[in-house]
Amino acid sequence: MITLAVDCMGGDFGIKVTLPACRAFLQRQSDARLLLVGQPDALKQFSHQRVRVVAASQVVTMDDSVEVALRKKKDSSLRVAVEQVKSGQADVAVSAGNTGALMAVARYLLKTLDGIERPAIATQLPNVTGGATTVLDLGANVDCTAEHLLQFAVMGSALVSVLENDPHPTVGLLNVGEEAIKGSAEIKRAGELLRAAAASGDLNFCGNVEGNDIFKGTAHIVVCDGFVGNVALKTTEGLAAMIGTFMKEEFSRNLLTKLAAVVAYPVLKALKRRTDHRRYNGAALLGLRGLVFKSHGSADAFAFEQALSRAYDAARNQLLERVRDRVARAAPLLAPKAPAAGDVAAGVIVHAAA
Repeated sequence: MITLAVDCMGGDFGIKVTLPACRAFLQRQSDARLLLVGQPDALKQFSHQRVRVVAASQVVTMDDSVEVALRKKKDSSLRVAVEQVKSGQADVAVSAGNTGALMAVARYLLKTLDGIERPAIATQLPNVTGGATTVLDLGANVDCTAEHLLQFAVMGSALVSVLENDPHPTVGLLNVGEEAIKGSAEIKRAGELLRAAAASGDLNFCGNVEGNDIFKGTAHIVVCDGFVGNVALKTTEGLAAMIGTFMKEEFSRNLLTKLAAVVAYPVLKALKRRTDHRRYNGAALLGLRGLVFKSHGSADAFAFEQALSRAYDAARNQLLERVRDRVARAAPLLAPKAPAAGDVAAGVIVHAAA
């Protein structure tokens, strides 16, 4: 049995979304059980033989700061859900709550794997091949070093090997052009590290990719800093919303546009489904010593169920162990390099000038 600890109180809608999603999930997965974490009075309506309620008296709101989540709400449903993973009561935790709070709490309680400095948020974005491109980081780290991007590539490879059953997924580095000479100094250095990892057989690096390659499916995995990744994620969600709005508007205009819309409807419906970000809901927090999945805060019941399914698949296919193994094999590459004497001197000079 795979056990999921579910933060039932988190997100924009709380139990109005999480409980229907949990019920639908249990109907689909006969070898899963749920720990419903939250206020008992709110959860007493849910009865199932594969469900147990875990009490939590507090709720981390979407506006709470990281400090509040860590220090003042130690009995929040978000924190208690992660604690179930730490104690071994659950294989994975799922929450639609405050992203910053979830990352901070998960990192504080579970700690990071050896060789990983910063956890990353990874999820899939739809592409034109009918599949999806895994992108990381999606917002946990807005400023990243070349070493961080290498770590993301290693962890992303482990994730895709689980999701797609592909032992050698391709990795692309998001840049302003395909040429190795393009990009910032940090991106160029990340490219050097990724090429070295490819030469040693630790990664299947296919080179630089551009923003449109995410949706072309040029690489299975695209690594970038969290600022850029979050923009890409929100752009995808906006595209899906735009298509839905367009379909509604065309059916409400004059007779001619209504007839044209009827003819185009099957194509538009297929496009809307392919770009529907709800189908890809559920981002893994990679690099921790335990499995945690983040659902979109505004997810509906269908989307939250998808997040539960992704978390279930990750636990069933031993994502944590695969990430740990990949990181261990790549340890020589991930180890921090001691700066040369000249670099130290330059750093001192720059610091003194500042």
